[in-house]
Amino acid sequence: MIEAVLTDIEGTTSSISFVKDVLFPYARERMATFVTQNQHDPELQKALSDVTALTGDAPNLEACIRQLCQWIDEDQKVTPLKAIQGLIWEAGYQRGDFHGHLYPDAYEGLKRWRSLGIPLYVFSSGSIKAQKLLFGHTEYGDLTPWFKGYFDTTTGPKQEPSSYVAIAQSIGLAPARILFLSDIEGELDAAASAGFLTRQLVRDSATLASKRHSQATDFAEIRLSKD
Repeated sequence: MIEAVLTDIEGTTSSISFVKDVLFPYARERMATFVTQNQHDPELQKALSDVTALTGDAPNLEACIRQLCQWIDEDQKVTPLKAIQGLIWEAGYQRGDFHGHLYPDAYEGLKRWRSLGIPLYVFSSGSIKAQKLLFGHTEYGDLTPWFKGYFDTTTGPKQEPSSYVAIAQSIGLAPARILFLSDIEGELDAAASAGFLTRQLVRDSATLASKRHSQATDFAEIRLSKD
C-alpha cells in the first residue's frame, strides 16, 4: 500500500516552460547585478564560496558570475547555482513579477491526497528554497504546508539510486511504500532501483514515454489505495 508520495516538479506538477522560459531567463538576466549588489550577504557568500571550490579558481566575483551564467546556459544541475537562482527568484516572487506555476490537475491531486492523510514530499534539482518559493506563491495560494519534506541535490543526484535510499530513510518508510512521480525516465529508473513505486507523467508529445514505468497524462489518472 502506498503510504507517501514523492513528486518531481518540472514536467510533473508544473510546466517545464515556466522554469525554462520564465525562471531561468529571469535569473540569467539579473545574475551579474544581483551578485554584485548582494555580494556581502552571508547566504550568497556561502554559495559563491562553493562555486570557487567546484571550479578550483581563486575567489573572484567576475569569474564566479561568468561561471554561473555558463552553468545556466548549459542547464547544469549545480548546487550553488541553484542556491543563487533561488535567491534571485525569491526577490521576483516578492515583487509579484510572476507566480509559481501549478497544473490544475496537480493541485487537485495533491489536495485530494492531503485530505486523505497521505504525506507529500518533493524532490527536485531546484534548491529547497526555490521549491518552497514556487509552491508558496502559486495562484492557489501558499501550498508549502501541504508538504512534509523537501529534497534537492544536496541529498544526491536525481538519477542515482542512493539518493532515493537516503530519501526513504529520511521519510521513515520502506521504499516500496512510496510512490515517486516524474516525467524523466532516468529518475524513475533510479527510484525503482531503490525499491520505490513509480509513475511517469507524460503530459505532451515532447516527453519520451518509458517502457519500464506505467504512465499517466495527469494527476487525475493516478489513484492510490485510499482514493
